[in-house]
Amino acid sequence: MNKQMTNGRPTVQGLSIVDFHLHFRMPHDPLTRALAGGQFGTESVTARDACDGFDVGQAIRAQAVAQTSAEWRRSWDFADPEPLAADAGWEVEADRWKSELDTNGIEYAAFVTAGGDDSMSALVDRGDGRFLGMAAMSDPFAPGSAAAFEDGVTQGGLRGLKLFAPLASARMDDEAADPVWEVAARNQVPVLIHFGHCGSAGGIAHNAFSNPATLERAAKRFPDVTFVIPHFGIQHVQEVLFLMWACPNVIVDTSGSNQWVRYMAQRLTLEDLFRRFYETMGPERIVFGSDSSWFPRGFARRYLTDQLRICWEMGMPETDIQQIFGGNAAGLLKIDGWQPATSDGLEA
Repeated sequence: MNKQMTNGRPTVQGLSIVDFHLHFRMPHDPLTRALAGGQFGTESVTARDACDGFDVGQAIRAQAVAQTSAEWRRSWDFADPEPLAADAGWEVEADRWKSELDTNGIEYAAFVTAGGDDSMSALVDRGDGRFLGMAAMSDPFAPGSAAAFEDGVTQGGLRGLKLFAPLASARMDDEAADPVWEVAARNQVPVLIHFGHCGSAGGIAHNAFSNPATLERAAKRFPDVTFVIPHFGIQHVQEVLFLMWACPNVIVDTSGSNQWVRYMAQRLTLEDLFRRFYETMGPERIVFGSDSSWFPRGFARRYLTDQLRICWEMGMPETDIQQIFGGNAAGLLKIDGWQPATSDGLEA
């Protein structure tokens, strides 16, 4: 990777990188581990699970999806996740992430899950100013959700909210979630909502709440809230594009391997996604995220370099590429005084 220091700040290919989407201690977090499918192997499938008191079929299924995930890691040249037994504590992992940012030239990293809002606030405090964090919850319709979100932002210093639509108990346009959106509007923080299939192999393929089109009425009721749909909307590309046409406050992030394109009925590539969203919505509505999570992979540099290559080869102006890979995230996360390392003095 072509990383360097520019005006005393880390850059990649001359760009100041702000990663909008990472997960901290994903295999230790009940919220994200429940969605992981076979990503973290079959540690929980013990001999007892397979032969005494547990469903043998479920043990066989777990082995099968773990194999699919292992094959995916091999194809991307990713090492297997470290076993839970090797865990040295969250402080050690946080320090590993600081080292990862240095090694890969990443200036700021925004974690979207960390095992709870208190854990996220502690992580941010340990990040020496380079970590930012979001609140996270499984269901915005649960009692106390709005109050917990408000506390996370006003007391815990968190800068957004992460939700998984397939885990919610109702559609995102249900007015029962309005108190949560009101917190986001009042504090001017973004809401990142995962739609579409969820997790690695063996995760959630579909449910009644997984279509991003269900966000339209809520996004129109709360035009001051920026709603971010990660992974280019996964299998719902057409719905997301029309949603963005209808709602100027909806944007997408680029995070992850985006390997879901392989499962589409028509041929679709990551370059197709960048081209379609860039040509229809412009650079101001696309924000870079890596979806980095587990070690020893650490920062998924492959995702960053692949995406940068696509943008350069499309002929995007450098100012637009800098906006996608740094400026938009810096604005959403309110990074005080942020401007590109190569800037002429104009702030984001």
